[in-house]
Amino acid sequence: MSGGGIVTRFEKSSASQGINQECVEVAHTADGGRAVRDSKNRNGGPQFYGAAAWGAFLGAVKDGRFGG
Repeated sequence: MSGGGIVTRFEKSSASQGINQECVEVAHTADGGRAVRDSKNRNGGPQFYGAAAWGAFLGAVKDGRFGG
């Protein structure tokens, strides 16, 4: 869980443009972590991830550990 407030705008991936525009949005937090929210339900509130957790997630994505 991240302890920092949101310091940037939420951004969607450029891959979410076009036919399937439903995606997650990510913003930076003051402590170097990220806030993530569902673009279909922006009022549902974000989930917060600290810098180490976000880095581990990105490493797993780059390593292909999610089957995609």
